[in-house]
Amino acid sequence: MNEFDKYRKGEKLKVNQLANDLHTSAHTVRFYTRIGFLEPAKDKVNGYKEYGQKEKARLRFILSARQLGFTVIDIGKIIQEADKGNTPCPLTKEIVRRRLKETEFQFEEVTALRKRMETAVAQWREQPNKAPTGNMICHLIENFQSQPQR
Repeated sequence: MNEFDKYRKGEKLKVNQLANDLHTSAHTVRFYTRIGFLEPAKDKVNGYKEYGQKEKARLRFILSARQLGFTVIDIGKIIQEADKGNTPCPLTKEIVRRRLKETEFQFEEVTALRKRMETAVAQWREQPNKAPTGNMICHLIENFQSQPQR
């Protein structure tokens, strides 16, 4: 009987088996267990943590939420709502809206930084290298003239 057959028959997965099944690390499984998102049973013989279908589904959810930019705190709030029997969908939508807005702002900031860096590269192309002096560390940075921001 292979590991999949054992699992289907209700047997539990060890940390490494669960991690491998979901293409993540054992460290990730242990982290979410430590913070209480996963609640494995303990083997009565050896004390090893054993993860069942509920934990596997929950970890799959957590990994998907992380892919969408949800923080650990966000995920905890969503799980709390679900564990109360409430739909977490309105909360989920609000969090995504907020994250999208934050991401758009960050994108604009990074785009502006990229433009400044491109300007610096163009300005510095013909600039000589100079040794530091008592009044200057790097003349390229200290003399950098960015275009006025709008």
